[in-house]
Amino acid sequence: MANIRRDPPPRDGAPRALAAVPVRPCDDTGPAAAGLTSAVQYARGVGPARARLLEDRLGIATVSDLLYRLPRRVEDRSRLRRIYDVAHGALETVQGTVVRIRQFRPRRRRLVIIKAAVTDGSGILHAVWYNQPYIARQLTPGTRVVLHGRVQRQAGEIQMAAPEFEAIEEGEESLHVGRIVPVYPGTEGLSQRVMRSIVARALDDHAGGLREWLPAELRDRHRLPELRRAIRQAHFPETLEEYRAARNRLVYEELLLLQLLLLRQKAARAASPRGLRYGDARELVARFHGALPYTLTGAQYRVITEILRDMDRPHPMNRLLQGDVGSGKTVVAATALLRCAGGGAQGALMAPTEILAGQHYLTLRNLLAPMGLTVTLLVGGLSRAARDEALGAAREGRADVVVGTHALIEGGVEFHRLGLVVVDEQHRFGVSQRAALRYKGEHPDVLVMTATPIPRTLALSLYGDLDVSILDELPPGRSPIQTYVRAPAQRPRIYQWVRGEVAAGRQAYIVCPLIEESDKLQAEAATALATRLAESVFRDVRVGVLHGRMRVDERDRAMRALREGETQVLVATTVIEVGIDVPNATVMVIEDADRFGLSQLHQLRGRVGRGAQPSRCILIGEPRTEEGQARLAAMEATTDGFRIAQKDLELRGVGELLGHRRQHGFGELRVADLLRDREWLERARRDAADLLEGDPDLERAEHRPIAAALHARFAGARPENARVG
Repeated sequence: MANIRRDPPPRDGAPRALAAVPVRPCDDTGPAAAGLTSAVQYARGVGPARARLLEDRLGIATVSDLLYRLPRRVEDRSRLRRIYDVAHGALETVQGTVVRIRQFRPRRRRLVIIKAAVTDGSGILHAVWYNQPYIARQLTPGTRVVLHGRVQRQAGEIQMAAPEFEAIEEGEESLHVGRIVPVYPGTEGLSQRVMRSIVARALDDHAGGLREWLPAELRDRHRLPELRRAIRQAHFPETLEEYRAARNRLVYEELLLLQLLLLRQKAARAASPRGLRYGDARELVARFHGALPYTLTGAQYRVITEILRDMDRPHPMNRLLQGDVGSGKTVVAATALLRCAGGGAQGALMAPTEILAGQHYLTLRNLLAPMGLTVTLLVGGLSRAARDEALGAAREGRADVVVGTHALIEGGVEFHRLGLVVVDEQHRFGVSQRAALRYKGEHPDVLVMTATPIPRTLALSLYGDLDVSILDELPPGRSPIQTYVRAPAQRPRIYQWVRGEVAAGRQAYIVCPLIEESDKLQAEAATALATRLAESVFRDVRVGVLHGRMRVDERDRAMRALREGETQVLVATTVIEVGIDVPNATVMVIEDADRFGLSQLHQLRGRVGRGAQPSRCILIGEPRTEEGQARLAAMEATTDGFRIAQKDLELRGVGELLGHRRQHGFGELRVADLLRDREWLERARRDAADLLEGDPDLERAEHRPIAAALHARFAGARPENARVG
């Protein structure tokens, strides 16, 4: 059969199967309306220097962005609490005068403590900050200041740890004191007073250009104010009730537009014709499952049934598979790839790192080669000869399954008959990367997988254009993982305990501290730690090292030494976060664990507990923040990935949990918080479905303002772009 060549994705970003949402004429023609789309530099009080700060640090490029960048919270400065009356454990806002400020260093290196004494005449409050010496220059004695933070009363002293603060001036205008005051996301060079003044002027100059597009029926149903009023009251409300109503309006409209986009894209994909049809492979799949050395879980059978049913339908599959660490996603993906290749097509699996791609390659080769399938590896680190062979195998159809990294989407890669695309750890890929692999075939089936589970309701709303499958059952025979948090002072005892585990025939991982500045520094830190341990506490233990800057052949040797038991202790960076499966490894030690995110800690912990022996994860850390303490406490409390993900949502928000926020193609959500606003999200989804049921193209006269708002918000978004995270 002749090679199938594919046209690249359209340059303008418009989806092939989804017509652009039409732009309808409206009355947004006045100078105020035109100003909404103008660069923020030209808003009163901004100018070039502040515009750069607004765009680079806060993502505000236009006047409209400025109006929709709502305050993080509002403070009722019309009724401030007296310092004497603040309650222990409560979030409070007080106003007073700095009477003393000190800066000192305890014995621990690299720690600077700033402590300010503030009084309002009723009492003295001590505000404490860590490693922020510039505060001592801003809060000199005599400075009037507003403080907001959590109060602690202990040993006869009233304290706030790391409170937000704002210096104020005598006789200051009512924009900043004596009223309900907005508090914006802080950034150096843009004080709260500057932000309030800029926003107030923009409201005066441009709010008149806002045009209502939300139908009165929906506003009445949910008791929402009209748009101009909502925007003003979201920034400068007269009452807290006004602020809540305004925010609800803006949350709802943003989520309604998002759900309209996702549901329209899902409908467009469902209408796309399948590029190819598979031959019958039921007997091959049954033989594959019968040859497995273990029994699939009920969850795996349920999800496999959903996937195979999709692959038999006349329209391409678009499914999200999420499951906790160790839930068996790989064998599910292997079944789908077998169904594809056994039916006469090719499958491709894309992983974010060469280490994970290599692990998938070895696993799939072991699983599928006995079924007569050829699995090929295509990564950037291959030799020229190996790369040419892999490219030829994909192009000529000699490779049934091609496993790789982003190397799969390079221009010279062609497939003979691509039927199924599997993307693992999908949140690590940008939308353009996911789309490019999709366009290597003609409407191929798509299965995206993630080990970062989120609550089902949230998943259905976030990934509204995909069908969702969940593996919520772990395979039998997995050992439980006990997790302990230990202080750095206990490190010698921990290492001696690791020696004992190694002497008993087990293997261990030691994850070096997180250094985010560069891969090079991270690699050097891992190498230095491995050398130091091999020359001291583990001098009679075989110590290996693994990091992301090693050559492919070096990584392969390191992984082979670990799998074959030659390496007893592996010192590694976070490259082992996913894809490493060594049943004999029962110990995970994570240095400076408080530097890692909660989901990342859970992924790292998932490298142990893969055999029958009891496993342990030791988190070495001494967090100084409440969030850091909460992360480590959650790790000790549960190994349930869904509970971990829920806690991570609470601590960090949806965008951080799912990956880089700007990868989804239409910018981050400007107003809504998908955890806090779940009820509004569900209402928006129901209303979006009702709107599209009777008018799928939003062509009715009463829906044209909605269509225009949808286009204005998501102009150029492709189906693959519809992600938050």
